[in-house]
Order: sequence, then C-alpha cells, then structure tokens
Amino acid sequence: MLLLLPPISRCLSAFSLRNSNRVRCLVHPSSLILRPRNSRTHSGMELRAVVSALEKLAPPSLAESWDNVGLLVEPSPPLIVRSMLLTNDLTEAVLEEALAKKADFILSYHPPIFKALKRLRSTGGWKERVIVKALEGRVAVYSPHTACDCVSGGVNDWLAKAIGPASVSPLSHSLSAQFPGAWAHRLEFSVGSETDLGSILAELNSLQGAAVHSHTARSSSGEQTRVSVNCTAPALTQTMQLLSRESAIYRTLQVLQLSKPPIPDAGPGRMCTLNDPVTIATAVQRIKTHLRLSHVRLALGAHCTLDSLVKSMAVCAGSGSSVLNGVAADLYLTGEMSHHDVLDAVAVGTSVVLCDHSNSERGFLSELREALTGQLQGKVEVQLSETDRDPLEIV
Repeated sequence: MLLLLPPISRCLSAFSLRNSNRVRCLVHPSSLILRPRNSRTHSGMELRAVVSALEKLAPPSLAESWDNVGLLVEPSPPLIVRSMLLTNDLTEAVLEEALAKKADFILSYHPPIFKALKRLRSTGGWKERVIVKALEGRVAVYSPHTACDCVSGGVNDWLAKAIGPASVSPLSHSLSAQFPGAWAHRLEFSVGSETDLGSILAELNSLQGAAVHSHTARSSSGEQTRVSVNCTAPALTQTMQLLSRESAIYRTLQVLQLSKPPIPDAGPGRMCTLNDPVTIATAVQRIKTHLRLSHVRLALGAHCTLDSLVKSMAVCAGSGSSVLNGVAADLYLTGEMSHHDVLDAVAVGTSVVLCDHSNSERGFLSELREALTGQLQGKVEVQLSETDRDPLEIV
C-alpha cells in the first residue's frame, strides 16, 4: 500500500531529502518506514565520464610511484553516477552512510586498497568487507591521493592558505607525463665521406618511432656528417641494432636519455614565503582557525619562543617527514612526523606544528566539492561525508 504525503516539511526533522517534494510511505506490520523516492533531478553521468573529469582535475600521472590512485572499485557496466560522496577515509561507517544516501560513487582521498589484498570475503578484515559491500551495492570507488597533493590548487595549496597571504611554490616539481615530442632517447654519431650514409638514413627513416636529422660539419679530420636520431623507448633497441652493423658509426655513437620536463606549479609539499611575517603564536592561531581545530601540537625550534617571527613555512599534507626533511623554513606544518624527525627540525631552529594526519587533508574536500560540481556540470550530486573523521581525539 502506497501513501503520498504532502510536502516534506513534516519529515525534515527525521530525514534529509533533497530534490523531491514528496516521499513514499511504506506500511510495515510493525511501523511506518519512510524512504526517499527513486526519482532524482540530477540526470547523472556515465562512470567513465566521471572518471575522466576527475583525471582532468588531478591527473594520475602526478601521483607518487608508490601510490595507488584512480578507479579502484568498478561495478559491472552500465553504471550511471547521480550521487557522489566525498570522504577522506573510506571506513565501514562511511560506506554505510553512502549506501543509506544511495550514492553511486565514493571519492576517497586515501585509497582503501593500498597493500595487495589476496582475497575478498564478507567475513574478512574491514577493508575486505568495505570492498565486498561496495561491489554488492554497485558503488564505484575512486582515490586521487598524492595526485591531489601535487596538483596546482590541490590539498597542499589549500593547506598553505593556513598561514595567510604568501608566495607559494612546490618544494620539488612533478615531471610531465610525456617526454618532449614523445621522444625518450637521442642518438648522435658522425660519419665520413667513405660511409654509405644514404642507405643508413633510409633504414633509420623506415623505423617507426624514430626521427632523423643530419647536417654537415667540418673538423680537423675533414668534412663529416653529424646525424641525430630521436626515438621513442620502444624504438631504441631497433635503432641500436641497425647502427651496430656499422663499426665506424658505432665507435662514435652517443646515446642520451631525455628527461621529462618539470611542471612549474605542481609537486609535493609547498614553500610559503609570507608577505608579512607573523609570530609563531599568531601562526598557530591561524592554522587552528583554517583547520577548524581547537588544538594542535607545537614543537618550538631551538632558541625560539612564541614571539619569534615566522617568515617562511613549509607544508606537507598527511605525513610530512620524507618531504620536509632538510627543508630550510621557520615553521613546518604537517599532519604527523616521527619523534626523531621532529627533534632534527627543532635542533636547527625550525618549529613544527602537527595536527594529526587526516586533519591536514579533510578540509580540502569542501573546495573539491565546489570544483567537482562545476566539472560535472551539475549532473551529479556531490556530498560530503558526515561520518568521516580523524580516528584520534584529544581527551
């Protein structure tokens, strides 16, 4: 038996119902259970289109080599994504929230699959259970993690705003996903007039993935032709085999490995040079306000007081030891560092603020939500998790 009720203002205290002005009331033998109607105003997008949009915001090529980013859980197609839930960590509580909200897609900043899983069981560990339930509920799971750390306008740029107006740049630079012109290597050699260069150039030009350039040069030994061959990584072996047949060429052959160019505004961590220096006490207060925290942990650098000035701050979302180690700055801001790394920083006069791992990341999700709403053209409802939180509390 179905009963259509008037406007949902009567039910808002018990339910968060969006994009509907009616609810379905199901009569149950023991009680009445109200459920949202299935119709939604968000038209939705095909899963692959959503993934493509996410990859444009934070290209997976920016992620660290050890990381596991991208689409991690993919239900069998077709899957139309109408509702997305953003979370810092995909716990069992967050998954239950996603299922209750009928989300089709979970963006988890941290990858729920990091170390290899050898089996997936509903009776296994909590990560196994999360993946099994996500697949059973036809919920896709995506993680941007360190790609979102490194990209311009990502997590670290958000964290850098904590200190106030400053000049901000990456601590190191990510490399482009492609080699210049797609060439991975350059081979150079010289040949004299006695060598049949025409046939060699013809064979080189016939190779797929190779581009040949030559010019005449004069030297003390006479006139020579200098040849340069740009080639892709797959074409390198074939090029070498061809040139090795000519001993005169092989003796002068140089092989250069081309470097991928750095990306100016992308990379791990950020260095912030403040427009106007502030005291450590002021910096700490600004950080707490930005992160919406009542407490952080502070280690004062050697010979520093709360009134010491901060002219520069290095930040790294999450665990910052490996990124911040050895960086010259008045202040470090990160989620966590090892005891001994904090001691090393303090010894050289650098103060350290620790706010716990996910507290240095979670606030960015609000900015990401706005960016995604635009990137997905309003076709997908993007919500923030209400149950996601740092597992550590100050008591």
